[in-house]
Amino acid sequence: MTIGNVAPKKERKSRKSVTIVDDKAPLLPKRQEEDVGFDEFNGASFTGAVFNLSTTIVGAGIMALPATMKALGLGLGIAMIIFMAFLTDASIQFLLRFSRAGKSGSYGGLMGNAFGKYGKFLLQLSVIINNIGVLIVYMIIIGDVLSGTSSSGDHHAGVLEGWFGEHWWNGRTFVLSVTTLCIFAPLACFKRIDSLRYTSALSVALAVVFLVITVGISIMKLISGGVMMPRFLPDVTDLTSFFELFTVVPVLVTAYICHYNVHSIDNELEDPTQINTVVRTSLALCSSVYIMTSFFGFLLFGDATLDDVLANFDTNLGIPYGSLLNDAVRVSYAAHLMLVFPVVFFPLRLNLDGLLFPSSRPLVRDNCRFALISIGLITLIFLGANFIPSIWDAFQFTGATAAVCLGFIFPAAITLRDKHYIATKKDKFLAVFMIVLAVFSNLMAIYSDAYALIKKNTSPRD
Repeated sequence: MTIGNVAPKKERKSRKSVTIVDDKAPLLPKRQEEDVGFDEFNGASFTGAVFNLSTTIVGAGIMALPATMKALGLGLGIAMIIFMAFLTDASIQFLLRFSRAGKSGSYGGLMGNAFGKYGKFLLQLSVIINNIGVLIVYMIIIGDVLSGTSSSGDHHAGVLEGWFGEHWWNGRTFVLSVTTLCIFAPLACFKRIDSLRYTSALSVALAVVFLVITVGISIMKLISGGVMMPRFLPDVTDLTSFFELFTVVPVLVTAYICHYNVHSIDNELEDPTQINTVVRTSLALCSSVYIMTSFFGFLLFGDATLDDVLANFDTNLGIPYGSLLNDAVRVSYAAHLMLVFPVVFFPLRLNLDGLLFPSSRPLVRDNCRFALISIGLITLIFLGANFIPSIWDAFQFTGATAAVCLGFIFPAAITLRDKHYIATKKDKFLAVFMIVLAVFSNLMAIYSDAYALIKKNTSPRD
């Protein structure tokens, strides 16, 4: 599924002279002549695009993947990670091919082209729900790491509490307030996603640091006999435990959602023919990180693995410098999420503006509107992070609703609509498979969650 021959040849050479003329075009100008306050921009590099897309993918989802291994077992869990990567690539290829055919410069424009204003509305609403949920998860994890968490019933101390003891200034609300004002707000002020390429590169490096340390700890524990090989297959004893397997699907879906940023990255590429390679390189990189993190995280903690595996790194590892390694793991990934935040925030702000002000001038030209939307969204995310107790709760909601629409249902629906008559029988079969799998899996996940909640509330109290 490639897009190499869909667009006219003259459009494939460069996008430096493309002018924005309608609401389907990208938000950001490509011409230096357009007087909107930008420096000359000749297009994003391949490396910068890979970093930005990889950063979009490897967010908080990686922290919940070891918990999916606990539910699925290593064999089925790793197989599902690989399967989701291939399915994600197929869905992105659908988006790119139909965007070229319809000359759409955004996901919203593509949905509008296929289904009219209601299709575009649904896309924008889904991006808003998904990205707000994901960014709330980021803040929850950062709060868990720095200030500790008690969401699992037992208190897990944060890094600052471990270093300095319990004080008002290392409490969750204060720490998240400082992080928001000093890190999130400044990084959210960039108006072009390529401006984040250096922070994205650093965030990927920090994720690798987290992975390397986790692998090293696991190997040391394995050699010393401190861990045992975990289950290879899921532990299914009855119908209820079978249905519980489906609760991991929203988490796996959320782990790969990057579709809302593909067009922004594609629009800024100096050589737009590289977008397929950018997507597949990013997916290969992220899948490798996911598999290694899931395997070694579950190997290290086994059935004691928490929903947010970072919270496990406050225990005695039983190895030299264990406390130092615990802190290095947690701090490196908390810093990674701080740098991922603006990359996910970028399309959130863009789609909310498109939903609220569809006829206004481009957001990049209206500093007042840009500031008000940014402040409102950051405030909402901050409040959500202080009132939602667990990342699993947030993942279940976003993954079972908006994320599955963005990742599979919308791309499949565009393919089945086939307004430009370019879909093959194979494409349509795959599109039907995506929709059936997405709907069935998420209905089972919602049913399992609801059943577990009802059972918990109706259990006898002694």
